[in-house]
This record gives sequence, C-alpha cells and structure tokens, in this order.
Amino acid sequence: MIRRQIAVVGAGMAAARLAAQLFARDPGAAVTLFGDEAYAPYNRALLADVLTGRLPAGTIGLPSSAAQVRTGVEVVAVDTAARTLESADGSIAGYDTLVFATGSNPVLPPIRNLHCTSNTGEGGELKQGVHAFRTLADCARLAAAVPGARRAVVIGGGILGVSAARALAALGLPVEIVHQAPYLMERHLDEDGGAALHRALDRLGVAVYAENRAKSLHGTDRAEGVTLANGYRLDADLVVLACGARPRVGLARAAGLEVRTGIVVDDGMAASAPDVYAIGDCTEHRGVVHGLSGPAWEQADVLAARLCGAEAAYTGSRVGARLTAGPVEIAAFGDVDPVAGGAHDVIRLADPTRGSYKKLVLRGDRLVGAILVGDLATVGALTHAYERDEPVPADPLHLLIPQGAPQ
Repeated sequence: MIRRQIAVVGAGMAAARLAAQLFARDPGAAVTLFGDEAYAPYNRALLADVLTGRLPAGTIGLPSSAAQVRTGVEVVAVDTAARTLESADGSIAGYDTLVFATGSNPVLPPIRNLHCTSNTGEGGELKQGVHAFRTLADCARLAAAVPGARRAVVIGGGILGVSAARALAALGLPVEIVHQAPYLMERHLDEDGGAALHRALDRLGVAVYAENRAKSLHGTDRAEGVTLANGYRLDADLVVLACGARPRVGLARAAGLEVRTGIVVDDGMAASAPDVYAIGDCTEHRGVVHGLSGPAWEQADVLAARLCGAEAAYTGSRVGARLTAGPVEIAAFGDVDPVAGGAHDVIRLADPTRGSYKKLVLRGDRLVGAILVGDLATVGALTHAYERDEPVPADPLHLLIPQGAPQ
C-alpha cells in the first residue's frame, strides 16, 4: 500500500504536535519534518529554564512519534504544481500533502549601531554581546556569554523579555529592561498588573525603564552600552533583543501562496494552493496572527483530524500567557481590560506585602478574563472555567482565594 507523503516545513512545537496527533489517529502515516535548526523539536517556552540551568537542554524535547525528522535541512523553494521541496543542499523531495509550520523570526529593533561596523542591514552580524533569545542555539550562546558579562540590558518588556530578565537576574547579573509601552507585558496585563510585575522585578534587582526606547548601541564590534531616546545611557556588555516576532512567510510567498501578515488559512487550516496547509506562528486565520503555542497546538489538532478524514474546524483560540517556575509567576488570559462602561463586573485583590495582584473580569456568570501576578494557586480552576465557558461560583472570590487560605 502506497501511503500519502505528508511533508511539514518546520520542526518546531506546531510541527511536533501535528506529527503526534497524526500518528495517534493513523499509526502508519508517512510524515517528514524538515527543520533548519540542528535540534529535534523542543519546547521553546522552557528556554529560560535551560538558560538558568534549571532544566538540561536535552529534557525539553517534544515527541514527534514515528515522524522522520530531518534536522539542519533548510527548505529554500516550494513548487506547488510539481509538489516538490528543494533544500539548500540542492536535494529535491516530493510530497502529496504539504504543511507550512515555519514559525516566526525575532524582530530586530530599529537601533543604530546594532551590527558590527563591517556589516550593515538586518542580514549583518550583530555586535558581540548582542543576542536574540528564541532558539536553543540562541540560549546556548547567551549562557556562554553570561559568566564573562558585567551588566545586561533586555530590550523589550513583553513575556519573552521578562522571562529573559528573570533568568539573567537568577544567574547573578544586574539587569535592566527597556520597554516602549507604559508598563510591562501590556498585551496581557492591565496597568495595575504591570505595576505589580514591576515591583516583583525590582525585588529581584531588575530595573525597568518603561515608556523608553533604545536609540543606539555603543561599542565598535562589541556592545558597551545602550543609549535611550531621552539621552540616558545604560552601561551593558550583554544586550538581549526581545522585541517580538514576525511570521516567517518568505518561502510561502515565493511559492505563490496568499500571504498578508501571515499565511492565510481557512477554518480547515488550508492555504491557497491544493493540498497545502499552514499551522502555528506563520499563519493568519480570520485576520488574526496568534504567535502563541496554545493556538498552534489547537490548529495542529484540527489539521490532524482533517487529514485523517474527520470533520474538524478551527474557529479561533482563547489565548493567554503564563510565566511560571520562578520567583515571579504570571498568568493572564482573555479580556483583562474591558472598555469602561461595558457590561462587565471586575473583581480585584492586591496584596503588596506578598507581591500579588489578582483580577477577574466577569460578564454575567461567565469568566471573560483574568490576571494573576505573584500567586498562581487558583490558576487551574480559572483556566478551566475560562476555556470551557462554564458558570463561575456564586461567590467568584473562591476563584481567587484557595480554600483554607488566609483572607
């Protein structure tokens, strides 16, 4: 029996989930993952724990069942008419079904002198001491640089920047975060939650410069400091770029697929060419690019079902952010900052002495958003109520205060 050949361009979290779900439904599936990294699929959410040494790099791998995983293979061209892939080494592989799971690339901020003097433009070599923080290779380079560093600046105060800053502080480095928005993690927290996170980082020795923009780097071929737009200079010989990510769509665009911000897909995760699909960070569904692991896995589950003949549709995700396993723990999801005057009830609990901040946003008897900073004891119950859209208890405070806890 000749089995359909399913080729997946990418070997990250979405690709691994798709392979695992395909084999769960069809143990004889013929699936090949093409990954340009040197590593088999792994959990990017745990990179900060690898950086601190809490987890060995070899323990964050993800199962991909019986899929053939071709690491270190960069796909450089796709011919959707001939149904072939071309790799950087010139080799050609055929497919019956193609899945783009190319993920995203880190955004390099518009900072002067970011690259070595002998290189210009985004393709040039970054100065020594300047690091992205998105892959295991990035993590290894950053870990190797920490012992010889004196001070670190993290540019970007989203979840990735906060995670990196927390890890570097745990390794004993003085750390400063530069963030353009008025408060940290503004995509996931409200102003009070951002302030609580700011105070928690202060206790770790991490300074935060909110509403500030990094303007330029000092140093010829090695980073020596960062100058802010207001002229203030931060000395640093280690700079981490955590300014977000952009869907990796160049290969899909060159292949003639419809691309806006991401690869455009329908509710079945189908792209604009026959038997071509996309999942994960590279996709745009109903005008939304999620860029988070939860939606990527949900998309992979839907596609696995459809490729195995089952009815399934992806209609969107209830997204959130979580930062755990450390001295600063955060969870946030849903509509955490509803427009004033809307039909919402809001419950807040703040305990500055314990460094915690909690918030529930309710519409009727349904939970539509929540923030937890510093105390995640009830996050399981909150997540369950939110994801299943179930009625909350008559006294919603039970979702914020564990039973038996002092009030």
